[in-house]
Amino acid sequence: MALETWLIKVKKTISHSFDAIRATPPVSNKHVIKKSSVGVLAFEIASLMSKFLHLWQSLSDKNIARIRNESVWLEGVRKIVSNDDAFLLGLACAEMVGNLKLLAESVSRISKRCEDSNLREFDRLFYEFANTGRDPHNWLLSLKDMEAKNKKMDRYVTATATLHKEIDELVVLENGLKKLLHSNKDHDAAIKELKIIDLQQKLLWQRQEVKYLKEKSLWCRSFDTVISLLARSIFTIHGRIKLVFGLGHGYPTSLPRSLSASATVYPSENPNTCTFVSGAAALALHYANLIVVMEKMIRSPQLVGVDARDDLYSMLPNSIRFALRARLKGVGFSASDPVLAAEWREALHKILGWLSPLAHNMIKWQSERSFEQQNLVPKTNVLLLQTLYFANQEKTEAAITELLDLSCFEWDKKFLFRQIIKAGTSIMVTAPNSLNSS
Repeated sequence: MALETWLIKVKKTISHSFDAIRATPPVSNKHVIKKSSVGVLAFEIASLMSKFLHLWQSLSDKNIARIRNESVWLEGVRKIVSNDDAFLLGLACAEMVGNLKLLAESVSRISKRCEDSNLREFDRLFYEFANTGRDPHNWLLSLKDMEAKNKKMDRYVTATATLHKEIDELVVLENGLKKLLHSNKDHDAAIKELKIIDLQQKLLWQRQEVKYLKEKSLWCRSFDTVISLLARSIFTIHGRIKLVFGLGHGYPTSLPRSLSASATVYPSENPNTCTFVSGAAALALHYANLIVVMEKMIRSPQLVGVDARDDLYSMLPNSIRFALRARLKGVGFSASDPVLAAEWREALHKILGWLSPLAHNMIKWQSERSFEQQNLVPKTNVLLLQTLYFANQEKTEAAITELLDLSCFEWDKKFLFRQIIKAGTSIMVTAPNSLNSS
């Protein structure tokens, strides 16, 4: 009897349990499906984060003071770019806004993968913020909060960069094991087995390390997590740009469509500047390389052979060749005059003193830009206004022409005689013009 009573109770308990399960409403899929992680896109996102960190650092009080007090006052900048402070600061501002715009476009593309509808509309919300200052989701951070977010992004970037390195090492080990397993070389089977065991153990450790780093890095973060972080950074950086460049309380009517458009920041006030931009960056880079080659030849004339001079002349654009022919007509010059030779040498090195830094900056800017495309962490710390990118083309060519003219006493006049004669023009060396003294 007692057993029967116990069985009845058990039956009732089970029945109630099933009734409770049937009465429980089904769980919605949106609550059980795990948000997708960024996976292999972690490396692209880490690159974006590192660029955000660099751009934010470039807007620090220290760097802005350096731009205002040093960069815009470089002698070369004042001579062949502009001597208008407002214009030069406008170029710096436009470059930073242009860089931010490019980053925003990348974030907008990735944001389409987010589950949060607000994050998917990042593009619209950002341009609305840029044009009107409207920030409905409070994405604009305080300086304190931004610094905290920066530390988090820096940790993500570091961990993701390490993950990239360890994945490469994992691939090397896997390929090594495959090669060993398929090797038909005659050697001791026991030794081969030991090598295989050793590689398998290393692979096990390496896979564990990669798994750990995936959990720690951006790899396992959701799209909503990373885009939320980047969106707030963009809003805050844009606000910082407005603040440090004194754009007032109102927001700009629009963002520049491209960096080249930044040359028209103050077009009416500087009608004679930035004509280099119309030729694109390639021309400025070519002139930078030309100046650097000339610098090496001028500083070590004893190492310059005829072939090197021929190569230099072949680099000259037609406009500089024509200008050089005109300058090399007229009054003769003898390098045997020590006083005059000293004056010419002083003038030569004076021009190099202000022109060479811009050329080196141009090459550095271009090489670092290429470096960024292949690595996670950007190193660029040169503004375009410190290069030949925005330089006046006529003034730049005049400076290069004068360097060639002044170099005649250091080199052999027969070099230029021979080159110009090839073009059918007789020449004589002239004295320095007023460009050097201006």
